[in-house]
Amino acid sequence: MRATFVIDPEGVLRAMVYYPMNVGRSIDEVLRLVTALKTADSAGVAMPEGWTPGDAAIVPPPKTVEEAKARESEGFDYTDWYFSKKKIA
Repeated sequence: MRATFVIDPEGVLRAMVYYPMNVGRSIDEVLRLVTALKTADSAGVAMPEGWTPGDAAIVPPPKTVEEAKARESEGFDYTDWYFSKKKIA
């Protein structure tokens, strides 16, 4: 097995990706992973599978009805009242 470890500046292991010895590693995927982790941390969102910069990210659910209503005019894409996405630059 081969493994790639992503460790943040505080020394916290953020990701482990394992590959069989006979399969190459994707540097593009490792870079996408690091970018997604940095963006998730700075924007306070979660990234869906395959996220790339400019794609929508999953935002935390609204805490109040008023916050949910306010999101309607802020460009959020709703699946349900508690599950919404928004484009993160």
